Amino acid sequence: MANPEIVIEGRSITRDYTMRTGVFSAPRVIHAVNGVDFAVERGKTLAIVGESGCGKSTLARIITLIDPATSGTLLIEGKPVDIGTQPMTKALRATVQIVFQNPYGSLNPRQKVGDVLMEPLLLNTDTPSAERRERAMAMLQKVGLKTEHFNRYPHMFSGGQRQRIAIARALMLNPRLLVLDEPVSALDLSVQAQVLNLLRDLQEEFNLTYVFISHDLSVVRYLADDVMVMLKGEVVERGSRDQVFSDPRHAYTQKLFAATPVTDVAAIRARVARRATMMQERV
Repeated sequence: MANPEIVIEGRSITRDYTMRTGVFSAPRVIHAVNGVDFAVERGKTLAIVGESGCGKSTLARIITLIDPATSGTLLIEGKPVDIGTQPMTKALRATVQIVFQNPYGSLNPRQKVGDVLMEPLLLNTDTPSAERRERAMAMLQKVGLKTEHFNRYPHMFSGGQRQRIAIARALMLNPRLLVLDEPVSALDLSVQAQVLNLLRDLQEEFNLTYVFISHDLSVVRYLADDVMVMLKGEVVERGSRDQVFSDPRHAYTQKLFAATPVTDVAAIRARVARRATMMQERV
């Protein structure tokens, strides 16, 4: 019987790619994701970590229903989903949304912000025009922007503001699951803290479930409830955030922790607060 608190679950998820190495050579199969199991409870955050090429972004694309799995079972709210054999419905598309790493490349530069936010509603719902506009205005405020930003273009915003717009767009369809693929790695450290705080606030307000893809362990430690460590397409360690960080068992996890410079998010927030105080004193 399906657990109603599990929003997304993967059972033996595999994604293979066939690579030709030469005219007369047999094709070689690359296991980008190899037999991965996971489950994320409603309102919780699963962080998937590992070095570049470990398979975490490939898994993210499967979870977000961009790419099909080669084998295995993906379940969303207890129901099997296979985009390779079944059509993608509007209701299913609304269930899972993604925020990409690059806030500069993920927004159409020719669209005003208001149109960017209203587009998911236009394509996936029968929401009237006036209501689409009203909901977009409200979502701008939810992510810390202003209603006057509605008619501006993406190039008029900073990187942090653009990522807030991308988050707002992802939330327009009221998804149950948000996949965050390195959402703050392209931002300055001070802006990272602001966006991470926003994500935590939104998760609490909307009871959102997150799958958080990252190589930054300080960010993972701040945001995650559970951690899954991947290496060469396989899961080598998993557990609660406190378990994995306090007592990493696998040699690769230990190596990853030792090799990654950790920037404390609390220290980032403190630095932002000090800078704001200094600015006020100058006025």
